Amino acid sequence: MLRIGLSGGIGSGKSTVAGRLAEHGALVIDADRVAREVVEPGTDGLAEIAAEFGRDVIVDGALDRAALAARVFTDDDARKRLNAIVHPRVAARTAELIATAPADAVVVHDVPLLVENGLAPFYHLVIIVDAPVETRVERLVGRGLAEADARARIAAQADEAARRALADVWLDNSGTPDLVLAEVDALWADRIVRYEANVRLRRHTPRGAPRLVEYDPTWPAQAERVRARLAAATGCRVDHVGSTSVPGLAAKDVLDFQVTADPATAEALETPLADAGFPHYPGLEDTPYPADDDPARWRKRTHVGADPDRWVNVHIRQEGMPNWRYGLLFPAWLRADAAARAEYEELKRTLAARAGTIIEYGDAKTPWFEQAHGRAEAWARETGWTP
Repeated sequence: MLRIGLSGGIGSGKSTVAGRLAEHGALVIDADRVAREVVEPGTDGLAEIAAEFGRDVIVDGALDRAALAARVFTDDDARKRLNAIVHPRVAARTAELIATAPADAVVVHDVPLLVENGLAPFYHLVIIVDAPVETRVERLVGRGLAEADARARIAAQADEAARRALADVWLDNSGTPDLVLAEVDALWADRIVRYEANVRLRRHTPRGAPRLVEYDPTWPAQAERVRARLAAATGCRVDHVGSTSVPGLAAKDVLDFQVTADPATAEALETPLADAGFPHYPGLEDTPYPADDDPARWRKRTHVGADPDRWVNVHIRQEGMPNWRYGLLFPAWLRADAAARAEYEELKRTLAARAGTIIEYGDAKTPWFEQAHGRAEAWARETGWTP
């Protein structure tokens, strides 16, 4: 099952995107609809709202949404009390709906406040639908909302920067509907269908050997989204490591992460990680730097990302082991030492041009890593660096 979080500011047109995804076969769960369902006449939710806010928010046995909104819109405490009543019921009902979905389902959770409520790490993919503020205001006014009210509601939600930080997919819906619908069609065919199959079958998409590219300033934001998913799935410490964690360094477009866990925990994480979109990839071990007579000190478990559009490697290592320490030390040293960083980049460029496969590329770097290990440890002693 692939879980997709769909969100966007009020008036952005995410219902258009949700409808198209449903046409493709996705199970769309509308959080607003579920929120209305759990406070329908006769429900415990409605009874608790009446007890908390008074009978004046109930008209003819049903919730007077306008009256309740007037009570909570500008009152943070009242809004928190309302959320405490509604949110657990929405979560429980949503879980019931997801439980009925088949194993090969694509579940799209349409959540207006996905960003505000910190839900992004619990989805395989987050899609944000956006449009300029003035376009959104115009749409809302066209639906009968007063302009001042429309602007107030937009201002009360997360801003564009917060949404972009959590968006794996950003859909611009400022134009005519056919434009964004074409993007959704391509997204479904090229990424979502393949991603779902990979998650269900516990596999990744073979990508060959990645080429060296210039540093991508979006890598930190991309890495933070993946790191948050890994942390949610494992409950462990997760660090962005490897070359893409070093600002300014040319690198293969691969996000590497180190998960800190003892061997028993690492084995137990196989299913949670696979469910989160990171299946186990057996047979990979670390190369000791320097040579070590005890290979057990360099053992790890490796998982890889199932998203066909984002190459991710996950290295599970035990705290205190030399490979765990070096996984953190090496990028920290490169971030701090400009000369070492430039030297390593020159080596990478030379070897990338010669190596035919990623394995050959990695093996060719071994001599440099062996001598760099001592330099990195010397830097750690001089600076007092600790993992």
